[in-house]
Amino acid sequence: MTDPLAPLLELPGVIDAAERARDALGAVHRHKTNRRGWPATAAEAAVRAARSSSALDGGSMDFPREGEDGDPILAGALRVGAALDGDALSIMLSTWKSAPLQALARLHLLAAADLVEDQSALGRPRSDGGIGERLDFLAQLVTGGSSAPAPVIAAIVHGELLTLKPFESADGVVARAASRLVAASSGLDPHNLGVPEVSWLRRSQAYRDGAAGFASGTATGVGSWVILCCGALEAGAMEATSIAEAAGSDK
Repeated sequence: MTDPLAPLLELPGVIDAAERARDALGAVHRHKTNRRGWPATAAEAAVRAARSSSALDGGSMDFPREGEDGDPILAGALRVGAALDGDALSIMLSTWKSAPLQALARLHLLAAADLVEDQSALGRPRSDGGIGERLDFLAQLVTGGSSAPAPVIAAIVHGELLTLKPFESADGVVARAASRLVAASSGLDPHNLGVPEVSWLRRSQAYRDGAAGFASGTATGVGSWVILCCGALEAGAMEATSIAEAAGSDK
């Protein structure tokens, strides 16, 4: 069968961007602090990722003061972050590798629990507009349907979920978390040390423009989105390095 992502690899800059992302994340995992201390740095990365992901969806980055109600978007993003960290990550990865749509449903349940009145809607994607078929395509993609580099697959999964908005709530948080699952399950970032969300937040307009370009379906739009996401993975590795350096200096 023809690899559905093969044409993307022929677009200018895509392969180089993917390789830079892989090299940067590989270096982070080899950092002396992360050889044994990665659980602590991964936990910090999860919190930074959650706060940035919340802000990208219009939520807060600030933890509530004692006695205050917390921001529901941030609360959901933090629950998702916890599910992608430590022992919980192993459980989520097991589901992702065998039943990715079930994993997406779980991510939505965590992300949107405080956002929807009808709790029975949690984890249930829309059935209109061919959503089911496109989600099935994503499931096939992440379970061996493409031999494209992991950064490319992560970008496509991310962009598709942003475009589809399958749950109509917390779709951004879910999309970015799914990108992290691709990175972890493929071995690109097995401990989720990278924090690409920080880069996406810092360049939020470019992020939104890139997502719109991806949604257009043009070669230029999709290619630009993939390169943007690869760049964020590379920048996320730099953020991870700063976390490791700080953790190492505290010892």
